[in-house]
Amino acid sequence: MRLITAIGSVPPSLARVEPPTREPFRIAAVQEAWHPDPEEHAAALERGIAMAAGEGARLVCLQELTLSPYFAIVPDALETAAAMAEPLPGGPTHALAARAAAQHGVFVHASLYEQADDGGLGYNTAFVTRPDGEVVARTRKLHIPVTAGYYEDKYFRPGDDEQGYPVVELGDGHFGFPTCWDQWFPELARAYSLGGAEVIVYPTAIGSEPDHPDFDTQPLWERVIVANGITNGTFMVAVNRIGTEPPLTFYGSSFISDPYGRVLVKAPRDEPAVLVADLDLDQRRDWLELFPFLRTRRPETYAALLDAVD
Repeated sequence: MRLITAIGSVPPSLARVEPPTREPFRIAAVQEAWHPDPEEHAAALERGIAMAAGEGARLVCLQELTLSPYFAIVPDALETAAAMAEPLPGGPTHALAARAAAQHGVFVHASLYEQADDGGLGYNTAFVTRPDGEVVARTRKLHIPVTAGYYEDKYFRPGDDEQGYPVVELGDGHFGFPTCWDQWFPELARAYSLGGAEVIVYPTAIGSEPDHPDFDTQPLWERVIVANGITNGTFMVAVNRIGTEPPLTFYGSSFISDPYGRVLVKAPRDEPAVLVADLDLDQRRDWLELFPFLRTRRPETYAALLDAVD
């Protein structure tokens, strides 16, 4: 597993006029393939968490549907997928996160297929566990893809949190924890930013397009996430999986970017990797003072955003 770091020296805040008020926040992302053997898979993830903790990371982020295969590749396997649904807290994904968090004294972020109380379609849920095992963040995926190879509408219902875009304080940082398809929507990043998020973390499972095998969306994927970070003054953490789970080949390329659009660390397309970066969280303040996107909004003109669009 490759270790890729950007620690000890933070890129300068180009718009800074006041000194920072906090020490850098060290964050990590673990990029892995899914291993059919559950023990092998858990061991691989725990090695990654241990590597990140060994580098001093305070929050370690894992991929979408952390312990399971990406099962939404066909539209008609709900009964099989339902066997993977878990309670939160108390399921195997929470158990792994809690165990690793306690062992290393870090926050662990993971993702699972969360059971619904009514027994119907579940939720695609990201959560964070602190070292004592308590779940301190739970965010259900809001936007659900409906395309070939990513038939998530057949398995997941959209998140129903009244807040919609909950911002969670971890240490001295403020975080949002949406999931994958959410990352394409500029409205979502804006909502998190308006709520005070400094870092947005996206557990992800994205790769090839079965109906368009020659279309590599990786450059577009990275570009739109980085751009949403620029327009909202947020750090972005995208942690993808790798490997082939037919008909999909996931393209990895996990990365961490800053509010200036700089990619601080980036993983390969096809290798397990641990990314660790120091985030100067006050760069958000600096950038949004120079380019005050939030203060100069015109929400009274945005009625068209609520109109139905085919």
